[in-house]
Order: sequence, then C-alpha cells, then structure tokens
Amino acid sequence: MLLLIVAFLSTPALAEDIASIASPNGQITVSVMINGEGRVQYAVAKDGAAIIAPSQMGFQFTDAIPMARGLVFDSAETNTVDTQWDLPWGERTTVVDRHNELAVKVHDMGGDKATTKRPMTIRFRVFDDGVGFRYEFPARADGKAWNIADENTEFVIAQEGTSWWTPAGDWNRYEYLYHETSIDSVSSAHTPITMKLADGTHLSFHEAALVDYSGMWLKRIEGRRFRSTLAPSSRDARVTRTGAFNTPWRTIRIADDAAKLYDSDLELNLNEPNKLGDVSWVEPFKYIGIWWEMHLDTASWASGEKHGATTANTKRYIDFAAKHGFRGVLVEGWNKGWDGDWFGNGRDYSFTETYPDFDIEWLADYARKKGVRLIGHHETGGNIKVYEAQLDDAMALYERLGIDAVKTGYVADAGGIIAPGDSADEERFEWHDGQTMVRHHLKVVETAAKHKVAVNPHEPIKDTGLRRTYPNWVSREGARGMEYQAWGEPGNGPDHVPTMIFTRMLSGPMDYTPGVFSLKGRGGRDLESTLARQLALYVVVYSPIQMAADLPENLAKYPKELAFLEQVPVDWSETRTLAGEVGDYAVIARKDKASADWYIGGVTDEEARDISVDMSFLPEGADYVATIWRDGDKADYRTAARHDIEMENRNVTTKDKLPLRIAPGGGFAIRLTPAR
Repeated sequence: MLLLIVAFLSTPALAEDIASIASPNGQITVSVMINGEGRVQYAVAKDGAAIIAPSQMGFQFTDAIPMARGLVFDSAETNTVDTQWDLPWGERTTVVDRHNELAVKVHDMGGDKATTKRPMTIRFRVFDDGVGFRYEFPARADGKAWNIADENTEFVIAQEGTSWWTPAGDWNRYEYLYHETSIDSVSSAHTPITMKLADGTHLSFHEAALVDYSGMWLKRIEGRRFRSTLAPSSRDARVTRTGAFNTPWRTIRIADDAAKLYDSDLELNLNEPNKLGDVSWVEPFKYIGIWWEMHLDTASWASGEKHGATTANTKRYIDFAAKHGFRGVLVEGWNKGWDGDWFGNGRDYSFTETYPDFDIEWLADYARKKGVRLIGHHETGGNIKVYEAQLDDAMALYERLGIDAVKTGYVADAGGIIAPGDSADEERFEWHDGQTMVRHHLKVVETAAKHKVAVNPHEPIKDTGLRRTYPNWVSREGARGMEYQAWGEPGNGPDHVPTMIFTRMLSGPMDYTPGVFSLKGRGGRDLESTLARQLALYVVVYSPIQMAADLPENLAKYPKELAFLEQVPVDWSETRTLAGEVGDYAVIARKDKASADWYIGGVTDEEARDISVDMSFLPEGADYVATIWRDGDKADYRTAARHDIEMENRNVTTKDKLPLRIAPGGGFAIRLTPAR
C-alpha cells in the first residue's frame, strides 16, 4: 500500500510541518518544515524513532544574500515509482527502483529591497533503504550565473553512536586509514561516512550524481550536528552555474545492520540512465601489469637502466597473460615525461610519444594476436591543463591500436591540480574534488567513450554512481590501495578492508589491485595479510576490472591460487552480503553472470574469527560442490605462517551452515559449483 502523507500550511509558525512523505514500506519518513525565521528544515525517522533531528537547509552566494531565512512555502507535489532496470555490468544484473517522491517548492525575495522572487525546489526520494534529496534552481531572473560560496545542508544525528571516517581537506586526498570514533568526535570528513547509532541502526552519508558541482565534505559544527561544505575553488565561488541546474543528491543509507547497508543501490538509483547507448564494447576483465615492480623499487617509471616499460618486459607480461587467461596488461611508464620531477607537475608529459625502448605499435599487435589487450596509462602529475590539450589525440591513438581501457592518474597533493586559467599562459591550482575536477573527469569519460575506451582513474573524484549514466567509467581508486602494502608506514592493517567495504565501497567499484601472493613489499616488507585473504579480496572488494598485482614469477609459484584467479569472475548477476560488522569482518556471496556458480569471500581484522556461512541463499533443492581456499591452522598475518593455506572440497545444500575459521588478518574464498 502506498503511504504518502502530505500536509500544507499557508502561514507556518514555529517549525511546523509543511509536508511529509514515507518510504514504500512505511518504515522511513521524511518531514519538511519551516520555522519562525523562515528557515527550511527536514527530519528523518525510522519506525517512529528519530534518525535525523530537524536540520537546516540553505545556501550562501558570493554575489547575493544567503538563501537561508525568510523562505516561504509555495506548494508540494508527490509521485511514486516502482520499476527496475538492468546494469550492463556490476554487482547484480537487475536493480529495483522503488521510491516515493516529494517536491517542495519555496521562494524568498532575495533581500529587503528585492522585488523578484528567488524560487527553489527541494526534491526528496524516499526508499525502503534510505533517502536522497537535492536542490533544483531555475535560471536567475537577471540572467546571471549562480555563484555558490557554500551549501549549508545540515545533518543533525539524533542518537549517539560510532562513526568510521577519513579526514577531508587534508593533503593526501582520500588516501587515509579510517578513524573509528564517537560521532561527536568527527572533525571534517569525506563521504561516504558510516555511522552506527545507539539502537543499532546503520547510516551512510554520501552524494549521488556529482555533475558540474563541487564535492561535498561533512563538517561537524557541534555535538552531533554536521553541515555540508563544498570542496574549495581557486575562484571566489566554489560552484558557478549558469541557467537552471540541480545539485547532486545528498544521500542517507539507512539499514538495520552493516550487511544491509552494503546491499543498497540507493546512489545508483538516483543517477540518470545510460547516456552512451550501446556499451557492449565495455568488457569486464582481469589483468596483470608493469606496476608492482615499481612499488618494489626494482623497476622505474623513468627511462634508464631500471625502466620497466620496455618492449621485452611487456612481451613477457603478455605471454603470461595469454597463458593464464588474463585479458589485459597494464603498462605504466611507457610515455615520455617520467624523467625528472613529475609529481604534482606533469608539464613534460606526452600522451602519444613513447620512450625509445617501448614499441607500442608492435606490442599492441602482438597482444591482440594472443587474445590480450594492452591497458593504457595516462598519469598527469595533476596537470590537467597539459592533459586536456592532448586528450582527444591520446584517446584516438588508443582506439587505433585496439587499446580499449585506460588507467588515469592525478598524483599531486590536494589543492595542487594545475588547471587552465583565463588565458593561454595562466595556471590555476584546484582541489581534486572541486568543480573544475568534476568537470574534467566527466570530459575524460565522454571523450574516451567517443573512442570506445573504458576509464579507471586513480587519485580520482569520488564515485557517486555515475557508472550508471556512463558505463565506460568502470572503476577508480579513491582510498588506500594495495601499494600502501608495499611501502606504507603504516601499511593497510587487517581492519582496513572490512572497514572499507562498509565505507568507501558503498560508493562503487574500487581498483584495489589485490593478488600479491608473495606477501612481500619493498625491501622484503611483510604484507598485513595471509595468502587466503588475497583470494578473498577478489570477491569482497568489487570491481569489474581486477588486477593480479604481483610479479608473474611470484604468481607462478602458487599454481593452486593462480588457478582460482583464472576462474573467479568479475561480472555478477547477484550479490548478497551474508554477514559483517564495520571494521571487524565481512562475508559476501556473488553469483557468476555467465554460469550457475556462486563465489563467497570473507575477511577479518587482526582477530581470528570462527564463523558459520549460511547457505540459505542457494536455490532450494540444489546440491553444490564447495571448493574452499581457507587459512591453514597455523596461518597468521604476523608470522612466517601467513602463507599457510588449505584447499578442500565439501558438498553443501541450501540447508547447510558451513563452519570456517579465519586466521588473524586472514580470509577465505569459496567456489560453489552445481553438483553433477
């Protein structure tokens, strides 16, 4: 039964409701009100208990008075949607979109002497697993641009609880270990930020459809009161838009537990459908590459004796990929510009000229004949002025050579992006998540799509579900990846992945680059992982492109584990999070899109864990053979036994609960094949 509750008051008094709406199942409600100062507020409740206490909404401008007080209610409209749509690739084939919508129209006069109304619509969509809302602005009456100094959307958390977050506005972009603190101890945080309230309710705050706007940070004002703040700009306004426009959706996932939080499709549903048309050329794949050896410091991106991207070395990787079924070979350091100081500079990069010892024409042809594709690489050093000037030529080169995927990079400190200015000679310095970079990333994705190239940015703008609209935006980094295991001090501790699954991974795919079977980093540094955990990462950390990061000779030393990499899919028809707690552990099951097989992965933190894997998600009456790669009895990420691994087969049905032990810093991977 559709539950819509809408009330109208022509003259609101002190914080009286002007409209309310409920989720399709009636459990989540959103109330909108205007207080005595004419400030619009909203509140969210679940099963009658407050989740978000009354929270203010509004904007500041650089050339107009704030749009915050003196707002007048005009009207409210409702709608309901119950449909479904298909992903061309992803965690599942079909996404259900079921929500109720409320559009609240308000206006102010723009100041005491103003005679023209400033209208604004606030649109809410309420799902059974959360809420999204955005602001919709018409074109300004005077024809000028909207120059937003900041957006003042507040989130007042109604209960005490725990939060997992990374700092916003610091030099290392999104690449920090997660803080676990009380909600009232957060400072400024990137999104997604995850919270567990006193009553057990789990929340995740993020945004969807970040287009031509600045990324949102959450800044704690006092107590449990948070306010949005937009990533800075080199110009006065953090966002400048001409004509009518919509902000990104501000999203709140709401779930009873961590597992349900991960399984939500809230942000995807708030994005527009595919704009690219036929995207059958976007293929999920596994790859290896000339990359880990640079992080080990046994090879270099720069030319010279240690140069990794040579024709001979790349041929070696292609041969290994062809033998073991890897579709792609990533090559970093192939193009001119790596010599000298490229970090945060990028002025010398060419994206079409190779070093003399790298024959890209021959290698692309050689790879193609062996059923393998080169994966392009465009490191910019954070210099988008240089990159954009060559962008179309660079993508055209890849199209001609049959290179249909590219990894881009923006290695520079936050605030150090070099962007074009108002003249040919001018440079402006921007943030990785400001409006300039939001526009830039979309320009790269759209240009790549013209040449049928998929894009995987590192040091990226955060994922906000735009892969639905632009399916060639296949993955990205946006958190501490495997390279920190090679040289990080500290590295990624065992709690990093089970925290990241319920924080960063809520935003979308991540190119985490697992598969380091040697468990060794630079100078022999031990990785905080068991061998079985490296296999589990292919299931629990989702990406439609998955790297086997270790050197080919190291992968070859572990034939049984390498066989798992040859088998494990990268495209799924279903995903079920079976169990988990933020920062502690996660168990996720995924069904292969191309067969009847299921895969299950599990990881834990630094604590050993005995778990029971409930098989009730399997089809009723079906029998399966479970091939299990699990930690051995002696396995422990802290000892020389981190490589201890057991492989076994068991018969299971939907009625079984499979007992497994996960070692400290460990994991397991299971392949479930229908019994014959």
